[in-house]
Amino acid sequence: MMDSQENVLNEEAQSEVQNVNNPVANPEPEAGKAETAAQVSEELETVEERPEMVAEEAAEGVGNAETASEESEMPVEDFAAKVYKSKREIVERLQELAHNDGTPSKDEVEHLKSVFYKIHVAEREAQLKAYIDGGGDPETYQIVPDEDEEAFKAEMIVIKEKRSKAFQEQEEEKQENLKRKLEIIEQVKAMATSPEEANKNFQEFKKLQQEWKDIKQVPADKVNELWRSYHLYVEQYYDLLKLNSEAREYDFKKNLEIKTRICEAAEKLTEEADVISAFHQLQKLHNDFRETGPVAKELREEIWARLKAASAIINKRHQQHFEELRAREEDNLVRKTALCEKAEAIAKEENKGSSDWDRHTKEMIALQAEWKTIGFAPQKMNVKIFERFRKTCDDFFGRKTEFFKEMKSRFAENAEKKKALVEQAQALQDSTDWKSTSDKLIALQKEWKTIGAVPKKQGDQLWNDFLGACNKFFEARNQANAGTRSVEKQNLEKKRGIIEQLKAMLEETGDNLQAKVQQLIEEYQSIGHVPFREKDKLYKEYHEVLDKLYKELNLSSAMRRLDNFKSNIKNMVEQGADVLDSERSKLMRRYEGLKQEIQTYENNLGFLNAASKKGSSLIDEMNRKVQKLKDEYELIRQKIKAIDAENKEN
Repeated sequence: MMDSQENVLNEEAQSEVQNVNNPVANPEPEAGKAETAAQVSEELETVEERPEMVAEEAAEGVGNAETASEESEMPVEDFAAKVYKSKREIVERLQELAHNDGTPSKDEVEHLKSVFYKIHVAEREAQLKAYIDGGGDPETYQIVPDEDEEAFKAEMIVIKEKRSKAFQEQEEEKQENLKRKLEIIEQVKAMATSPEEANKNFQEFKKLQQEWKDIKQVPADKVNELWRSYHLYVEQYYDLLKLNSEAREYDFKKNLEIKTRICEAAEKLTEEADVISAFHQLQKLHNDFRETGPVAKELREEIWARLKAASAIINKRHQQHFEELRAREEDNLVRKTALCEKAEAIAKEENKGSSDWDRHTKEMIALQAEWKTIGFAPQKMNVKIFERFRKTCDDFFGRKTEFFKEMKSRFAENAEKKKALVEQAQALQDSTDWKSTSDKLIALQKEWKTIGAVPKKQGDQLWNDFLGACNKFFEARNQANAGTRSVEKQNLEKKRGIIEQLKAMLEETGDNLQAKVQQLIEEYQSIGHVPFREKDKLYKEYHEVLDKLYKELNLSSAMRRLDNFKSNIKNMVEQGADVLDSERSKLMRRYEGLKQEIQTYENNLGFLNAASKKGSSLIDEMNRKVQKLKDEYELIRQKIKAIDAENKEN
C-alpha cells in the first residue's frame, strides 16, 4: 500500500534537491512567499535630489532584475491605466494610500514613484532650458526647492512604516497558521493510524480538510514540509478508510477531475509566450494540486507525473529566461564599468582653463547620456556601480563649480583694478606735462598688462576707455612735438641708408669685412628714434640683412650676440631704469670674474715646461681656453659699453 506513496515522496525529495541548486526550477510552489522586512524597507527609500542624470536613474529604480521581472508579470491593475498629469495628483494619491485603512500595494507605490520622478526630471530640465534661453548662466543656476517633492517624500515615509507594520502582522499571522496546520496534521495522523478512528470520523476528517484549505499563508521555509506530512497522512487515511468506500470513491473521482484540469492547464501554459506569467501561474496550479485531496492509489503516480512533465518544460523556459537576463546584466555591468573608468580618467585630467572644463564637461555629459541607455547590472553590483559613477560625476561637477566660482571672483577683482587704471588714465588725458605724464601713462599701460583677464564684453569696454584716454594724450603730445617728427624722419632715412650699405656688403669680400659690418652696426645704433609707425618694419628689415651677413659671410658669433644685446637694451629701458642697472651690475660681476680667471691661467702658463710633447699639448690647450675667455671678456666689455652709452643718451 505504501510503495506508491514512497515513490511519490522520493520524486518530491529529488525535486527538492534540484531546487536547492536551482530555485527557479522548483515544480512545487512556495505558497505564501512574502517580502522580507529589508525588501519592504528598501523599496520605499526616498530618493535624494541629484543633478542631471541622477534623478532619472532614481526614477527607474535600482532593484534586481529578477525581482523586477517577477513584479512585471503580475496582472495589470487599474492603477497602471490611470494617467497622472502632475506631481500634485500623484502626491494626493499617495496621501490616500498612506492614510486609509488598507496596506498600500507595492506595485502601485513603485508605479507612482516612477511616474513622479519622470515628471519631476522633465520639469527641472524645462526650467533649466528656459533659464539658459533667457540668457542665464548655467553655472549660476540654482535648483528651487520643490514642495511637491518634499510632500512626496513625507508620504513615502508614512507608507514605508505602514508596510513594515503590515509585514510584521503578516509574519505573526503566518506563525499562527503554522501552529494550526501542525495541529491539523496531528489530528489527521491520529485518524490515519487507527482503522477504527478512520471509519468513525469521516465527517470530522472532511472538516479538517476544509479548514486546511481555508488557512492561507505560512512561513515559506515550512510550506513543503507541511504539505508532505499532510499529504502523507491524508493518503494513509484514505487507504485505511473501509466502511465509507462509496464516499471515498466519490472523493477520488472528484479529485481526479480537478487534478486532470490542473494538468491540462499546466500543459497549455507550456505554449504561453510570457514565460514569467506562465511560471507564476504554474505556482498557483501546484498549490491547487496539493490542496486537492488524493486520487485512486493506482492513478496517483500517473497524474503526478503528468503535472511534473508540464512543469519541467515551463521551469526550463523560465530558467533560460533568467540565464539570458543574467547574461545581459553581466554585459551591462561590463559596459557601466567601462563608463566609470572613462569618467574617472576625465576627472583626473588637468583643467588649465575654462576651455578644458567645457571640453571635459561635454565628454562627461555624453557618458551620462550613454549610461541611461544601459539596463540594470546584477543585483549585488547595481547600486555599487551606480554609486561609483555618481561619485565621479559629483566630484567633477563640484570642482568645476568651484573653479568657475573662483574665476568669477578673479574676474571681478581684475575688473576693479582695470577700472581704477581707466580712471587714472582719464584724469591724465588732458595734461600738458608731456614728459611726466608720458611716463605715468606708460607705467599704467605696463600695469594693465600685469592684470589678468575679465569677461570679454566688459573687458573690451574697459580697454576701449583706457586706450581712448591714452590716445587722446599722446595725440596731443605728438601735435605739440611736431618738430621732433622731422628729426625722426631724418633718422629714418639715415638708418635706411645703413641698411642698404649692409645689403651691398653681402656681395663684398675681404679680410676687413667684419670690421666694416661692426662699424655700420655701431653707427646704426648711434642714430636716434624713428617715427613710431616705421619702427617695427625698420627693425625687421635691419635684422633680416644682419642675419644674412652672419650666415653667408660667417661673421663671428660674438658680434651677433653683441648686436642682439644692443637691440634688447631698448626693451630693458622700457621696463625701467632698475632693469638696466641690474643687468649692468650682473655684467660687471662677470667681467671681473673673467678678468681674474684669465690672470690665473696666464700665471699658470708661466710655470709649464714645453720641452716634452705632452707639455706642449697642455700649453696649447690652456692657450685655447685663455683665448676663449678673452673673447667672452671683450664681449662683456662691449655690452657694458653699450649700456653706458644708452644711459648717457637717456
